[in-house]
Amino acid sequence: MEKNENLMEKLVSLCKRRGFVYQGSEIYGGLAGTWDYGPYGVALKNNIKNLWWQKFVTDREDMFGLDGAILMNGKVWEASGHVGGFADPMTECVKCHKRFRADQVGEKCPDCGGAFGPVRQFNMMFKTQIGAVEDSSATVYLRPETAQAIFVNFKNIVDSFHPKLPFGIAQIGKAFRNEITPRDFLFRVREFEQMEIEYFVKPDEWEKNFALLQEEIKDYFKQVGVTFSDISELEVPAEDRAHYSKRTIDFEFEYPFGRKELCGLAYRTDYDLSQHTGASGQDLRYFDEAGGEKFIPHVIEPSLGVDRVVLALLISAYTEDELGGEKRAYLKFNYQMAPIKVAVFPLLKNKPELVEKAKEIYLALKKEISSVAFDDNGNIGKRYRRQDEIGTPYCVTIDFDTLGENPELKDTVTIRDRDTGSQERVKVSELTQFFKDKN
Repeated sequence: MEKNENLMEKLVSLCKRRGFVYQGSEIYGGLAGTWDYGPYGVALKNNIKNLWWQKFVTDREDMFGLDGAILMNGKVWEASGHVGGFADPMTECVKCHKRFRADQVGEKCPDCGGAFGPVRQFNMMFKTQIGAVEDSSATVYLRPETAQAIFVNFKNIVDSFHPKLPFGIAQIGKAFRNEITPRDFLFRVREFEQMEIEYFVKPDEWEKNFALLQEEIKDYFKQVGVTFSDISELEVPAEDRAHYSKRTIDFEFEYPFGRKELCGLAYRTDYDLSQHTGASGQDLRYFDEAGGEKFIPHVIEPSLGVDRVVLALLISAYTEDELGGEKRAYLKFNYQMAPIKVAVFPLLKNKPELVEKAKEIYLALKKEISSVAFDDNGNIGKRYRRQDEIGTPYCVTIDFDTLGENPELKDTVTIRDRDTGSQERVKVSELTQFFKDKN
């Protein structure tokens, strides 16, 4: 559907109503830049992460998984350049005293029309203390990215597993940024999740591996179900790249609020390992047995924000159409991404024999297929609409014919397709295989 201006409004409403995403700390008025994932949101996010992990880690022989600590020695962030340079330009309205990122506003305050004061740099890292005494030696930061945990564990992975170049270290984890103006639902938040790889290569092989990862990223988005025609690749010019990057491509998505970054692919050279070598005094060079030399590998980094992928997928999946003469809105997830794959209904909830049979079929399916739901709340039409909004691809209805009222249809059920509304009878004994074939 056309991404009109109120699409975000509709999505936020649907996400709350159907248990995908809630405002953080809502009963206390909320906390800007924080969101809580409800049951279906957790399932959707896990599907996105699981596919990424399977594609980039499990199915490959050159990737190693990691789950680094969120809190790290403060020297890590000094060496990486975050303490001295991880900042956004901030300005404050002299009239209403609201603060904004200076590069995202004009000459007047968008809220009250007042003038802005001078621009100053604002470090986005959250600072905290560890231990009993609050002094500078106890200062630590909530990590603003997951990448540094990979770099400081590079030597551990090499010593433990002796990998051959090229190889990658991947992790999924929380990161935190004290955004000046969090906005646009899940897009710009203060607490988020990243899926990142640091792929270590020989210096003269970075271009080949960069191109391979570029194609893998595009293939991943197709598998997730993000509308591929809404993704564009921006070759980031030198003046806009991070200081450590020699080449960066931003994969941008056409969100309703504009074309914004969904994923980054950066060639970080040997910057990070060199910085940590100098600051820690540890030798982080790699010994190449074939060439008989030691050198610091170069790095290619694919970095995806999980929350931004969730938002892009919700936008891609949101569909409005007319079915049976009624307008409806539903989430057109593919089978692999759908939080609920199959919903099982008794035709009537006040008929114990139907409920009992439906429960039996539900429990049997649940053993074989992930994410099966039982639903007997409301009439059958309302249940279909509810499952449509959740994005459930198939609904299974147990009726009196299933029980043998029509002997020819005994032990069959009705399967209803979310997208078309079409229905077909399938034998109970063939249900599991029917859905496995859809995966």
